[in-house]
Amino acid sequence: MVLAELGGRITHAIHQMRNVTIIDEKALNECLNEITRALLQSDVSFSLVKEMQTNIKKIVNLQDLAAGHNKRRIIEQAIFGELCKMLDPGKPAFAPKKAKPSVVMFVGLQGAGKTTTCTKYAYYHQKNGYKPALVCADTFRAGAFDQLKQNATKANIPFYGSYTESDPVKIAVEGVDRFEKENCDLIIVDTSGRHKQEASLFEEMRQVAEATKPDLVIFVMDSSIGQAAFDQAQAFRQGVAVGAVIITKMDGHAKGGGALSAVAATKSPVIFIGTGEHMDQFEVFDVKPFVNRLLGMGDLSGLVDKLQEVVPKDQQAELLEKISKGYFSMRMMYDQYQSFLNSGPLNQLYSMLPGVSAQMMPEGESEAKIKRYMTTMDSMTNEELDSSNPSKAFNESRIMRIARGSGKIVREVMEMLEEYKRMAKTFSNMKGLKMLKNGDKSSNKSAQQLMSNVMSPQMLQQFGGMSGLQSLMRQMGANI
Repeated sequence: MVLAELGGRITHAIHQMRNVTIIDEKALNECLNEITRALLQSDVSFSLVKEMQTNIKKIVNLQDLAAGHNKRRIIEQAIFGELCKMLDPGKPAFAPKKAKPSVVMFVGLQGAGKTTTCTKYAYYHQKNGYKPALVCADTFRAGAFDQLKQNATKANIPFYGSYTESDPVKIAVEGVDRFEKENCDLIIVDTSGRHKQEASLFEEMRQVAEATKPDLVIFVMDSSIGQAAFDQAQAFRQGVAVGAVIITKMDGHAKGGGALSAVAATKSPVIFIGTGEHMDQFEVFDVKPFVNRLLGMGDLSGLVDKLQEVVPKDQQAELLEKISKGYFSMRMMYDQYQSFLNSGPLNQLYSMLPGVSAQMMPEGESEAKIKRYMTTMDSMTNEELDSSNPSKAFNESRIMRIARGSGKIVREVMEMLEEYKRMAKTFSNMKGLKMLKNGDKSSNKSAQQLMSNVMSPQMLQQFGGMSGLQSLMRQMGANI
């Protein structure tokens, strides 16, 4: 994932410093030099990196620290604080309010994923009770309106555009007026992009902004554009009043550090990051949890929120009732797997665990295992899926039939059945289980089970086996 290598190298530098016997100027400089190299090689602008290094040295004055101070801890806190400062301009972005019309204008270069991001932004707010609408004022790119129309239809969001009108300002004004009359409280205007920064692009943006008077202008930036990020973001800031940044394509393997420079250039906060093509692969950006995950320090509150999503709220009561009676069927295992996959890539969950660096995360192995099991279960009958007694439901002939129907070999079907038995045995001991809630320490058992089910043996070993995972979950319970 983007920034994974950067996070790993910064974490490595900090770990090396921890192993040094005496923390002196040499140890501090070696740590900062390695972090500096990592940031520069990840395309963070030189001026930002230099400023960060200078600030840390001002904060960590080793000569003035008394012997009793934990110098390692002070250095780590300074590094954490400066990374947060790099990503936090110190002011919040405009937040739309329900039942009150707000106009949000999207700007950015062509190819940054602006049109897709508009729909993701609308879809996110729709799920949170807003009434959004989309306006396509991009008359430069052929197919822009078709793309927005297709995305909006899929998400069931009203849209406006034109195949014949060539004036983006006219389309934008008509669209905003129409949706204001329809009482939409979030009107999103998608503007034209170009392959490079041109005077005509900025003039068009300025005209659309003057005509629609947006409450917020969002700059959409591709995470992989490298050192050009700072200059590009600064140019857009000078063209229109950028108030927030959304970084796209954070699921790729480009270095991506240049994206961090956009915050300094626009003096505006990052509010979302795009982590994939799908509508729900769109995360709210929060500086401290992001830096925590970047440094392998975990994000416990984020992990709890993610695990809460594993079982939809409307299914939790029924699931609890069945588990409290000792009932656990193959269909229940299938539904849990489906919900888990829908909650996002599993490496996002792993990155929220303390002590897990980006390099430790599996590359799709767990997802592949879950999908393999689900394919096998797709060839089962309703009777087999609803049975809670596998020894009776799955005889030799049925196992052979399931293997043929799913395109698997018998050994793979048996492996899936063993996984089911293991889960069923665990859940049978969960009488009185409560679903995950903030502050609910009794939820650790379910969280532990969910994580152990999707971890590969190698990943589980990283935590010291099941006992290590249990210890981690107890630690989480103490901190939540």
